[in-house]
Amino acid sequence: MNQEDLIATRRDLHQIPELGFQEFKTQKYLKDKIGHFRQEHLTIKQWETGLLVKISGTNPSRLIGYRTDIDGLPIKEETGFSFASKHEGNMHACGHDFHMTIALGALQRLAEQPVEDDVLFIFQPAEEGPGGALPMLQSALVGEWKPDTIFALHVAPELPAGTVSTRAGLLFANTSELFIDFKGKGGHAAYPHLTNDMVTAASSFVTQLQQIVARRIDPLQSAVVTIGKISGGFVQNVIAENARLEGTIRTLDPEAIHLVKQHIEQIAKGHEISFDCKITIDYGANYHQVLNSEQYVEMFRQVVTEAGYTWKEAKAAMTGEDFGYMLKDIPGFMFWLGVDSPYGLHHSKLSPSEDALLTGVEIVEKTIRNMSFAS
Repeated sequence: MNQEDLIATRRDLHQIPELGFQEFKTQKYLKDKIGHFRQEHLTIKQWETGLLVKISGTNPSRLIGYRTDIDGLPIKEETGFSFASKHEGNMHACGHDFHMTIALGALQRLAEQPVEDDVLFIFQPAEEGPGGALPMLQSALVGEWKPDTIFALHVAPELPAGTVSTRAGLLFANTSELFIDFKGKGGHAAYPHLTNDMVTAASSFVTQLQQIVARRIDPLQSAVVTIGKISGGFVQNVIAENARLEGTIRTLDPEAIHLVKQHIEQIAKGHEISFDCKITIDYGANYHQVLNSEQYVEMFRQVVTEAGYTWKEAKAAMTGEDFGYMLKDIPGFMFWLGVDSPYGLHHSKLSPSEDALLTGVEIVEKTIRNMSFAS
């Protein structure tokens, strides 16, 4: 796939974003595309709405894994692109259209000229939620084709197109979604003493949540508890019987996230008594930290610099990525690929530079060839 092919593929994928475990059109597009590659060394298997594609090596001693995510986000696109999303309310606002295109480009090259080792391309669904990496990793298919090492990339809007960035050790945080529902007793605003106001209870809860990081977590253990959405009630003169908080927890220490949850549950018990209500907590999708292997990051840095690409040492971030589950079980790394967008990840106007597509393909291919040669 040359640059024009990559751009066309990316634009095709950009138009059909689908939410987690609903990637039916995406899966079909990927299978059709791969079906036009050289098939002699390929074996394709389907897992849920994802795909696993194995390239048989010429003299294999291990299995090298490469993972890409394939789902979109429930965001209304506002880019104005001629190839904008055709799925109203959904958008590839996290660059997964880029990720898939780069994987396809590298896969085609390796199918035409295999390396010594076997290579497994994992097209993983539901990265944005509810989380596809862990169940995919636990599946019988991946059990049969479990990589000895694995890596992946993520686009970085803030970096110049083609710049590569990562670090040894912690790259992304441990994360958990947070949904808290309050159930009380509604009634007329003129008779508050006959009700249990859940807007008041939820408001108090938000205030108390901020004390967890400030007073319950070691200052040397970074943590974030954010409430991004509050809903409750339905009219101005009726006291709300129900309320809901939606947010996220993020920590750089896997133990700290359990401590945060413990304190949230303690606050909930206290509020149930104080506000005479019922509180339920749902932690939604939980993602393990992305912890990069020092050995593989150093190897990768040499590949990038020797090939003449720009290298930038990354900082640890509170970003979440379910690829962390794969790295928990398999040594490897994730890296940032610069795409020079004025708008960031999960923004309705994310517009990554397509100049980075070919760079991504070349880096992934070179890295796999280097890994196989080094083995």
